[in-house]
Amino acid sequence: MLLLSALAIGPLSGCHGHPAAVAIEAHADQRAQLEAALESQREQLQMISLPTKSRYMAIHSFESWENPYLTVQPGMLELHVTVADANPSSLGVGGMLRPIGARRQVLDIGMDKLGDAISSVPQDAWPYGRVVAIEEAHKTPAAAEPAVRRNMEAAIAKLNDLGIVVYDISDGKVQ
Repeated sequence: MLLLSALAIGPLSGCHGHPAAVAIEAHADQRAQLEAALESQREQLQMISLPTKSRYMAIHSFESWENPYLTVQPGMLELHVTVADANPSSLGVGGMLRPIGARRQVLDIGMDKLGDAISSVPQDAWPYGRVVAIEEAHKTPAAAEPAVRRNMEAAIAKLNDLGIVVYDISDGKVQ
């Protein structure tokens, strides 16, 4: 008799208390939050103009590159940003009183923070439009090369998903 009453109560109580159902609901909530964050990042990046190939395809060194660029490492990314010069005058640009290096910032970020970091870059730091240069870290140990390659592919996929063109300066290829 006790067994029958337990079976009768089970189906009526629903599956919301079941651990698997709770996990599925939590996963769905997390997925919805990730999609909302991704959509917000895309909206922020839409304010930046489309890339102009004629401006960036001729650049083959990071010293000349003015847009943000990424250095991919085994465990993280380095985001390099050159902030626009606040002084509109052309007098002394790049000279001793207004060095470009003083406007460059390097941020170490995790792979999971790439979207947040790239969408937070100021709009005036994108003179070529929505294009990011990318490179693998220099002097990477042989054992870490597969991790760097995986991170490189993941970073390119994430940037493309955000609507950003990826330019490999060393190869001169758009990815």
